[in-house]
Amino acid sequence: MPTPVSECLYCQKLPVLDELMIKIAELEVSEIFLFKEQSHPGRCNVVYKDHGVELYELSDEERNAFMRDVVKTAKAIASAYNPAKINYGAFSDKLSHLHMHIVPKYEGGYNFGGVIEMNPQKTYLSDAEYAEMIDKIKAGL
Repeated sequence: MPTPVSECLYCQKLPVLDELMIKIAELEVSEIFLFKEQSHPGRCNVVYKDHGVELYELSDEERNAFMRDVVKTAKAIASAYNPAKINYGAFSDKLSHLHMHIVPKYEGGYNFGGVIEMNPQKTYLSDAEYAEMIDKIKAGL
């Protein structure tokens, strides 16, 4: 059952959003958030501006704009952190709002070669370290 707009953490800016992520910037049709859990340094979430469930529900123009935002974010992360690979995930089983996880992976790093964990709760940073990460990512946007 889709999440109603009234219960969507992205649409309603619910407190849990601030517990999980920090807003970095607004792009063409999306917002970028940095995950506070940083087992994968630079991991972000690109969140579509409107409440929606599936990519196929977007017009070609809307979908292309969203994917431009995803690519722009991935390029900024790659430039800032030089990962071996970037994984992408559009998981919305329990939250019906279109978003794409951008997960940089590093050889020898956490879970390299494996499937990403949504929130391993292993690596958290100081406010200064989050600010530095955000500045590095913003520099590439």
